[in-house]
Order: sequence, then structure tokens, then C-alpha cells
Amino acid sequence: MIILCVSFLILLLIGVPVAFAIGLSAVATIFYEGLPLAVVFQRMSSGMNIFSFLAIPFFIFAGELMLYSGVAERIVTFARNLVGHIRGGLGMSNVVACTLFGGVSGSPVADVSAMGSVMIPMMKREGYDADYAVNVTTHASLVGALMPTSHNMIIYALAAGGKVSIAALILAGLVPALLLTVCMLVAAYLVAIKRGYPAGIFPGWFPVLQSFAAAMPGLFVIVIIIVGILSGAFTATESAAVAVIYSILLGLFLYRSLKVEHLLKAAAKAVKTTGIVLLLIGISNTFGYLISLYGVAQLTADALSQISTSPWVIFLLVNIILFVLGTFLDMAATILICTPIFLPICMQFGMGPVQFGMLMLINCALGLNTPPVGTTQFVGCAIGGVSVAHVMRTILPFYGALVAALFLVTYVPSFSLALPNFLLGN
Repeated sequence: MIILCVSFLILLLIGVPVAFAIGLSAVATIFYEGLPLAVVFQRMSSGMNIFSFLAIPFFIFAGELMLYSGVAERIVTFARNLVGHIRGGLGMSNVVACTLFGGVSGSPVADVSAMGSVMIPMMKREGYDADYAVNVTTHASLVGALMPTSHNMIIYALAAGGKVSIAALILAGLVPALLLTVCMLVAAYLVAIKRGYPAGIFPGWFPVLQSFAAAMPGLFVIVIIIVGILSGAFTATESAAVAVIYSILLGLFLYRSLKVEHLLKAAAKAVKTTGIVLLLIGISNTFGYLISLYGVAQLTADALSQISTSPWVIFLLVNIILFVLGTFLDMAATILICTPIFLPICMQFGMGPVQFGMLMLINCALGLNTPPVGTTQFVGCAIGGVSVAHVMRTILPFYGALVAALFLVTYVPSFSLALPNFLLGN
């Protein structure tokens, strides 16, 4: 176990990519144990050869298609018409737009790329500070990790070892996503008041309804997925394929902004991302096998129990550990490595796998906005033309809003469980 953990940390510290750090530490441990190297390939193959993983490339492909289909511009117009008249209206519009597009793309990074390229330059032109524009965009985009099109939910469902259904996770993410959005709206509004940002002019309800009608076809993919799963028309995996077909039809025949070159670019990006994710999943399965072999979950549970036996304290410690790990690991890696360790611990103290999934996804999303990994933060800063150090100096109100939402999800189970219990009878 020492070889496994220490070699993994050393490889990370010297800059080895996460997937290779996981794989090399697993190989070193297997050699030390005298096990045949074939164990690595067997575990990698069995980790990737799961039917439900077909949802991952489809959801990624659907999200990429939405980037080119003209959905982003229509969502921005609707969001600005709806809340642009409030103090700091562009910031509020940015939060709403990022939330809605996150539901379509299911990817915080894609959300920042699409919304940030539109909203950040627009906000800067109208007198908003670059750090405010970047912080609003990067934090609001994290909601995409909890939306029905999120492929990270698929990864968590399988990392949980079949203890939770994907349909339950999809429903469970809706209320926490709304909670995160409300917290972000409050933070954006309070900072806007403090800095004296202007309010826009309300265009009237007819332009609001008109822009909503224009954006609705793109947003309808969320409805298709949820209704299709609940009605039994298709499984969660099949819903991803339906989302791809719908995205293509929408871009080609309704919005007419999806070109052949866009299809090729979206397919290439989806293939590349899927390859990275599946490689990580396969290698992490080998790492997880060794974690199970050495009883790391039980050892961790025993160590935490020595500190406290209160569920409130244990959940707080788990949140802190996941947050720290999320700042060094990518989202998928954190889910794959930490779920087998911390899910059994939280279940011992009364937290179900669905609620833990929300806790895990929010923590991982926070990691996307925290250096040294901080993928969404780096993308947002690149678009805004501002340094990460400058943005980090004013990050606390936005970060605090998301941490508040995380604590509510952690300690109030109904935020995660109300919808699955009501609609699925879980």
C-alpha cells in the first residue's frame, strides 16, 4: 500500500499526467507483489468493457454538437432579456446562461468555452471588471456537472459498483443544480452592488417570451432525456444516443447553423475526450483493485472513526479530503479513485449513494476551478485575458456561494433525494 500511494504522489508531484501516474504506481505495486503483469490488462479491459459506458461518448458528442448548433447565442439572448435589467444584469445573465447551457452540454469546460467566449468580452466592453466576468462564468459553469447530460454521472454510477441507478442520479442532480444557481445569482448580485455595476433596461415580456421560444428547442434535450427515462421509452444509456440524434437534427434543420465541418470537429473532439476518459477508467480500475485488495476503505474509515463518530464531523472531513484531492486531480480521476474509498465510509454513517454522488460531483466541480489543475479557471482566464492570480484575489464570494450549496447538499438529504424518491419511489 505504501508503494502504491507514495509512488502515485511522487509521480504527480514531478508532473506525470494523472492517467500514467495511476497506471505506473499500479504496475510498480503489482511487480512488488509478484503478480503477473496480465492482471493490469485484464483489469483495464474489464473496467472499460461495460455497456453503460456507451453513454459517455454520446453525451460528449451531443455536447460538442450543441457548441456549433447556435444554441449558445439564443440562450444568452434569453438570459439577458430575462434578468439583464437587475443590478449587475450581465453578471446575472451570465449565471442563467451558463446554467441553461450546462444542462445542454453537461460539461463545465464546454460551458466556459461556449458562454465565456460570448459573455466575458461582452461584459468587459460594458464596463465590468475582467476578474468579475471570469469568476461569474467559471463558477456558474460548474452547474453542468450536475445536469442530466453530464457524463461524469455515468462515471460515478459505475465507480459506485452498481449501488445507484443512473436515472436516480439524473433526477437527484436537478435540485442541487438549481441550488447552486441561486447561490451564484446571490453572489453575483451582491458583488455587483458593492462595485456599483449598472442595471440594464427591461425589454418587456414579449421579447423575453420570444427569446425563450428561440432557445427552447435547444433546451428541450433535457426534457427528452428526463421524460424518456421516467416513461421507460429508453434507458439512460440510450438517452445519450437520442440526445446526439436530436442535436444533429436541431443544428441541421431548425437552426441551420451546423455544417459538415462542424460535425467532423465535434466527432474528433468527442473521440479524443472519450479516449482519454476510457483510458483513465481502465487504469483506475486496476488502481481500484489494489485499493480493495489492501482494504484502504476500511483503514480510512478506522482512521476517521478515531477522530470522531459524529456523522456531521465525518461528512465534513470527507468533504475536506475530496476538495483537497480535487485541486490536484481531474474530475474523472477523483471520482474513480475516491468513490470506492469514501462511499462505504459515508454509507456507514447514514449517507446513501445518491446523496454521496451529489457531494462527490460538487467537490470535483470545485476542483475544476481551483489551481493547480483548475481547468475551467484556466480557460476562463485565457478568454478574459487576465491572470489566474488576479482572479483568485476576488474569488471568495463566488467560492463561498458554492461551498454553502455543498454544505446544504451534504447535511440536508432532501435536496438530493426528494425528486428520486417522489418519481422513482426509491
